[in-house]
Amino acid sequence: MDTSPGGDRLALRANCADCFGLCCVALPFAASADFAITKDAGRPCPNLGADFRCGIHARLRESGFPGCTVYDCFGAGQKVSKVTFGRSWREEPANAGRMFEVFAVMRHLHELLWYLGEGLSLPEARPVHAELRRAFEDTEHLTLSGPGELLALDVAAHHDAVNGLLLRVSELVRAAAGGPGSGGGSRGGKGQGGKGRERRKADHRGADLAGARLRRADLRGANLRGACLIGADLSGADLRGADLIGADLRAADLRGANLAESLFLTQPQVNAARGDDATRLPPALGRPAHWTLRQQ
Repeated sequence: MDTSPGGDRLALRANCADCFGLCCVALPFAASADFAITKDAGRPCPNLGADFRCGIHARLRESGFPGCTVYDCFGAGQKVSKVTFGRSWREEPANAGRMFEVFAVMRHLHELLWYLGEGLSLPEARPVHAELRRAFEDTEHLTLSGPGELLALDVAAHHDAVNGLLLRVSELVRAAAGGPGSGGGSRGGKGQGGKGRERRKADHRGADLAGARLRRADLRGANLRGACLIGADLSGADLRGADLIGADLRAADLRGANLAESLFLTQPQVNAARGDDATRLPPALGRPAHWTLRQQ
């Protein structure tokens, strides 16, 4: 896998063609605005075909399953299917339970690999690149373990160790970003200077900002880790250098927002938000098909 600066991290993208439909079986969901039906964990979705393909994949939203379009496994599905087990839960029903449990562990590890890979691509994080690479290699090695080892793994402890390193990446990147409290420039941009140096950058870590009116807000270098931004108006906001790890962006309005250099943003977060063709995203992320065009 390519973890060099600018690497596209292809191995950490879901490839449903090489998966045994694990997310369509292992995960539960309840009838709601996100899902048309209720399904228990371990029970195949009725839309899952014999070939492990979704029968309504091209029309999930229209069919009442927008929740499926938001989910992403970071490539854990194909790793568990083709590497960890090799034979499907249909071929070996006795292994189904273990396979689904391993899938949950693998997804967590692959998400950590995504963040570590991003850190390795950032020049601002160069002081910790050696530690990032070691953490990446250690985590990747864990993903190649057998089912028993993966299920015995203390995922929380490994997460905490990696998260400490990611926090250092965040501090380095946000310190280099422009915006309030910074005299420096954002990656590829110019800083404000003057009064900007006298103010601290926004720290909204874990904050409840549901429905907040942040239209055109200058959030460069802001700490939005774990913030609840459900339904927030971030249209036209500048989020370059902002740490968005774990931020809940469901139904957040990102139309015209600049997230091109946001830190630790993921495809599931983007998929859950609302945006348009003026929304700027990091190169590693794709524009969701359900996003709108700008109104002329």
